[in-house]
Amino acid sequence: MTSIFPPALTLSPSLAAVSSPAYLDHPLLWILGILHITGFLLVVYDCLRHRRKADSALLWIFIAWSFTLVGALLYLYFGVDRVPGIRHRRNRRDRELDKELKSREQGDDMPLLYWRHVHEAAKAEPESQVCKSINRCMSAIIPDHPLLAGNRIEPLIAGDEAYPKMIEAIRTARHHIHLESFIIGADEVGCQFLDELCRKAREGVKVRILYDRFGSTHAVWEGFFKKYQHIDHLRIIGFTQANLLRRQFAINLRNHRKILVVDGVHAFSGGTNLAIDNVTHNDHPAIQDYHFSIHGPIVQELQYTFLQDWYSMTRETPAQLLTASYFPEIPFEGSAMMRLINSGPVTTDEPITSAVFSAFTQARKQILAVTPYFVPTEDILFALKAAAQRGVDTRLIVPQQNNHFYAGLASAALYEEMLESGVQIYERHPPFSHAKALVVDDVFTLIGSANLDVRSLRLNFETCLSVHDENFAGLMKSIILDDQASSSPVHLSIWRKRHHYRRLMENAASLLTPML
Repeated sequence: MTSIFPPALTLSPSLAAVSSPAYLDHPLLWILGILHITGFLLVVYDCLRHRRKADSALLWIFIAWSFTLVGALLYLYFGVDRVPGIRHRRNRRDRELDKELKSREQGDDMPLLYWRHVHEAAKAEPESQVCKSINRCMSAIIPDHPLLAGNRIEPLIAGDEAYPKMIEAIRTARHHIHLESFIIGADEVGCQFLDELCRKAREGVKVRILYDRFGSTHAVWEGFFKKYQHIDHLRIIGFTQANLLRRQFAINLRNHRKILVVDGVHAFSGGTNLAIDNVTHNDHPAIQDYHFSIHGPIVQELQYTFLQDWYSMTRETPAQLLTASYFPEIPFEGSAMMRLINSGPVTTDEPITSAVFSAFTQARKQILAVTPYFVPTEDILFALKAAAQRGVDTRLIVPQQNNHFYAGLASAALYEEMLESGVQIYERHPPFSHAKALVVDDVFTLIGSANLDVRSLRLNFETCLSVHDENFAGLMKSIILDDQASSSPVHLSIWRKRHHYRRLMENAASLLTPML
């Protein structure tokens, strides 16, 4: 047979054997190659079809090409933007609930009518210019959740203070208890809460429990919730956006809220999960965290938030959930003006991000920020640095030892530019601090479940509360300053001398941020 190569290019048999190994002719390798290229091209197509940040898209394309098949599978589970579909489904469910609410009002259902009109009766306007500016911004973004007067709020530090108050409230319940938590541990704390809730259910109190299936993974794997599944008046549901039966594949979206509502008049919310690490035990100090006991009209906003989440995960009808008994009249109980700020993948406005950004840009004297994970969006980082540059006393308190090492490294990668801008950074000594709060100019406070990281600000379902009250701001300031006193300042001159390998690890961890 005549060779297609010129004589000078014709390969000898021995050279051809070296240049073209026999294993390359194996059919399996050809199949893997075709699958790899197909997967890579599909990733490229999906990245180009949906507009996303360039660094995120390029990183996923790089991963898809560099890791045969695995890269494409990682993109399928973590990179595909399923938020629009989830947003559509969740918004549709929320509209169904809202439609039922409006129909109840038209039917002269006075308690529910009262709840809607409490927005007018309790609607407030703060006095300070800083609070006015922040409130004006939030009114434009979330007009359905106005600033409400007449609330009383009490800070509770860690589970040592929060759990006894919560258990006490549960024991006083007469009609219903609604509990929502990211983590419910299969431990002494989880058992204590579930046992108390079971006891109330057996007394005839309606109990609903909503836990996040990812956050409570260990409890799910150990079958912790199964023994509580067949008790009258008690329902336990796991929150997830990954359900093959419903054609949902978004394992990256989680419900990070922590809400307890008792009889529609007393609520707890904040950042404390229900697990043994949140209380002092066996000579182990409790994780530092902030939780809050709440009375006043804002409780009804937290109630409706729980019912929205519950409705999205169950087949209970709006008529079953929007009953008068869940929305009793609540008298004014304090001086705090409060606004509910929910955020998550169901909205494109990112209300919590807007609240933080507005607070940073409006600050004139001081910013005190506490967060366990500081890997914020670019606009939040810019606003914080800009505040320090214009002379605002800007302090950030983060854990010295993070429970997620990569989050701690990614946060540390931002230290140098923040310190150069004038931001003061303090690393709190162990135990780990899971606390999150923001106090601005001694008049405005932002509390809740959201961390200052991309996941909380863009992916998780979160609940925060803005509080316009000088007394509460002063109380939170003293708590934060106590945390600062238990911290070590990070000095720019010393930080620049950290080991070269440490810097490499920080920058490597920060590369993962665009994947979110």
